[in-house]
Amino acid sequence: MLKTAGFVLAGALVLGVGTAGWAYWRLNDNITSVDIDSALGDNRPPRAMTAPQSAASASPLPTGSLNILVLGSDSRSGEENQELGGGSSTGARSDTAMVVHLDAGRSEATVVSIPRDTLVTRPSCPLSSGGSTEAAYNSMFNSAYAVGGPVCAVKTVESITDIRMDHYIEIDFSGFAKLVDALGGVTVTTDEDIDDEDSHLRLEAGTHHLDGERALALARTRHGIGDGSDLGRIGLQQKLVKALLDQISATSLLTDPARLYRVADAVTGSLTTDTGLDSLGELTSLGQSLGGLSSDAVRTVTMPVVPAPSDRNRVVAEEPEAEELWESLR
Repeated sequence: MLKTAGFVLAGALVLGVGTAGWAYWRLNDNITSVDIDSALGDNRPPRAMTAPQSAASASPLPTGSLNILVLGSDSRSGEENQELGGGSSTGARSDTAMVVHLDAGRSEATVVSIPRDTLVTRPSCPLSSGGSTEAAYNSMFNSAYAVGGPVCAVKTVESITDIRMDHYIEIDFSGFAKLVDALGGVTVTTDEDIDDEDSHLRLEAGTHHLDGERALALARTRHGIGDGSDLGRIGLQQKLVKALLDQISATSLLTDPARLYRVADAVTGSLTTDTGLDSLGELTSLGQSLGGLSSDAVRTVTMPVVPAPSDRNRVVAEEPEAEELWESLR
């Protein structure tokens, strides 16, 4: 997702400046942001220390390690999201949560999925309206976003991992579907038949080229595979991450300005970021710094979990394995 956005926006930036300034300003204006750093203050894990570059090797692009919380929101706001997601039109939850760790040099990455059904201690979080939420124990992980939005999602992840989230990126249902469609679909191989009444997806085991709506259904599928838990769905979501990287690499967007603009519009129109990534230039710089990152160099893992003693339909972090994973990324 990060490389896709950056590659697309880099081309859009060139088109916007070189051919139509209004396109640049429209794409830049599409992005919604949240000032997470100001809301959380200094009581956070330290930023990763990055070795200074020598003058001879200095690059205009950032090369240090980076940690980014990427959320897929099941927001029902707007007609398109309601049609794709169903359910209530009020409120939203983090349907997908991934901590993306970019190694120094940015040629390798680790994507760690956090099951939304994980029971955690949710810290007290500041609210944009003033005041703060109460701390909650044995609370589902995805409730953090529901009660306190991106700020609480970031604070909860940092409390679980003791890793500073340098940036935040969120994409909603309709944005994900539009992105896949604008890329011309995505090719995914499934290991077993899928028949999920909730996501309305039916696929035989094998390789399929999916449009945006069916790719979204795949990302949301859980009851039609495995034991019906969130862990099966996470496996499908991780397949989609790599498939998107492969699709952007195979798509000649820079020779097709019309498609490039559609993809850039889909990316920017569906994003909520922290204020450090809320401009076309900043997102482009991030994406260009990932130019050497291939899907083969992206490791996808799930935070180790075990069934929760208090509720077998929920999970808790498995220790010491979970702590060892987070330690390896600090």
